[in-house]
Amino acid sequence: MNLFSGKLQTAEVFPYPEPLNEEQREYTQAFIDPTLKFYQAMNDAARNDTTANVEPAVVDALWEGGFLGAFVPTEYGGLGLSNAQSVRLSEINGSYDLGLTIYTGAHQTIGTKGILLYGNEAQKKKYLPQLSSGRVFGAFALTEPGTGSDAASVKTKAVLSPCGKYYILNGSKLWISGGGIANIFTTFAQTEFVDPQTGEKKTKMSAFIVERAFEGVSTGPPEDKMGIKCSVTTEVFFDDAKVPVENLLGELGQGFKIAVNILNSGRFGLGAMLSGTMRTCVEKAADHVTNRVQFKRKLIEFENVQEKLALMTTHQYVAQSITYMVAGNMDKGSVDFHLEAAVSKVFCTEAAWYVCDEAIQLLGGNGFMKSSGLERFLRDMRIFRIFEGANDVLRMFIALTGIQAAGNELRQLQKVLKNPLSNLGVVLAEGSKRAGRSVGLGGTDLSPFVVSELQTAAKQCSECVDLFSKTIESLLVKHGKGIVERQFQLARVADSVIDIYTMAVVLSRASRAVRKGLPSAAHEVLMTQIWCQEASNRVQRNIHRIHSNAFRDNYQRMAVVAKHVADRRTLPYTNPLEID
Repeated sequence: MNLFSGKLQTAEVFPYPEPLNEEQREYTQAFIDPTLKFYQAMNDAARNDTTANVEPAVVDALWEGGFLGAFVPTEYGGLGLSNAQSVRLSEINGSYDLGLTIYTGAHQTIGTKGILLYGNEAQKKKYLPQLSSGRVFGAFALTEPGTGSDAASVKTKAVLSPCGKYYILNGSKLWISGGGIANIFTTFAQTEFVDPQTGEKKTKMSAFIVERAFEGVSTGPPEDKMGIKCSVTTEVFFDDAKVPVENLLGELGQGFKIAVNILNSGRFGLGAMLSGTMRTCVEKAADHVTNRVQFKRKLIEFENVQEKLALMTTHQYVAQSITYMVAGNMDKGSVDFHLEAAVSKVFCTEAAWYVCDEAIQLLGGNGFMKSSGLERFLRDMRIFRIFEGANDVLRMFIALTGIQAAGNELRQLQKVLKNPLSNLGVVLAEGSKRAGRSVGLGGTDLSPFVVSELQTAAKQCSECVDLFSKTIESLLVKHGKGIVERQFQLARVADSVIDIYTMAVVLSRASRAVRKGLPSAAHEVLMTQIWCQEASNRVQRNIHRIHSNAFRDNYQRMAVVAKHVADRRTLPYTNPLEID
């Protein structure tokens, strides 16, 4: 949306995408009923969790139903679903069993996606039929014992053999989802090559397709995890593993780009899974508060219960709206969706935790019992804020990527100002914009894009856009490149972006509902009004914290406390009963 520069580009948000035509809707519907039947009659989520295993009959049903080749084009044996179609199925999956959803999702969204995006025709013909319908699982092997969020620093090495026919891989990968069942791994290793432009020797990460059957490839025992237990997570070892040169994925040295783009293209799927989970949480909570009587009144009659249920539902609405927005734009051909996908991942994973936690609170002791299914959801979803990009790191990614773009634009303006007479039109236009903005004129105006019922909410979003863009400019002027080390401020920048983007998305979706006369339109308007009020308040609070000297001083106190704890590896104060 170009939020960081304040020159809003609305084409990626307004109008809300209509991602499916009639033929695609019918094709999608043909898979919805079998998917529901599978979860209701075949799969047992509690059993999967207890045994940390998926029974062979269930796995057979997944393959026979075509559920493991959703993204793969039909010519390679897959279903050929669009991103939006796959989101619909992921929602259903997540509403029943997150463990099984990751069991299948890790195979599809990241285990197969690298070959789909970067494989040459020979690689696609060889591997995609196996991965889509040949009962062969794939996995994405990037993380290492010493490498987590810093993906470029992998230690696994790939050296070209003297005969030139193989790359010899040595190293190990950690916490690989599906590592215990996969036979094909998209993996990454450091390679040495000669830069064709400079002639210098360089070391960069490259991507490879590695088969379990290759000499020197092995996996460790399943990890004992908090949740998603039926997803078999293991280490993967490469001990002089011989990988044919034709299994290089993409070009030599492109590994980091390939890894990042695989993760970017799959992150929106996490939001789809969790929007389904949130729906189930809301339904369980709604059923309980409608039937439970305390103090001679049904729980739903209490205002604090109403607040919880309304906010839980609103969070699900926002999460679902972002997911279909990103998927719809991807299907329309958008290639610059990495920030939106990151926002989707951060928001949806945290919204799901909030919604599930509140559902447990509303159910009270019943929610704490295994029989409710909510405690399993809570354990399963905790990993979502960590894998495919930890949310703390993604916040820095969102803030710094946007700030970099705004900084480039500001530098161009500074160059223009050094020779104002030669660039008079640009100078006058920029000066007019800034002058108008300073007196409340010429700012962002979303009113043409939304229905009359949402004009106040649109104004709240517009004001946040203008306040935010001014803040970004002031941060750049004040800190320059040093902004990279201002992570207290950057976290608030990212949170503001998330709130502003989600406001714009629900404004777009609710306006669509009104214009199409959907039965849910009035409810969608209410939830959008709720969200814009809540989110705009948070944006103002976060921007105040960015500029506030008092909060800056408090951040420094936090830094000191954190260092004291880290230095001592324990609490830096004594128990009240101790003298010293």
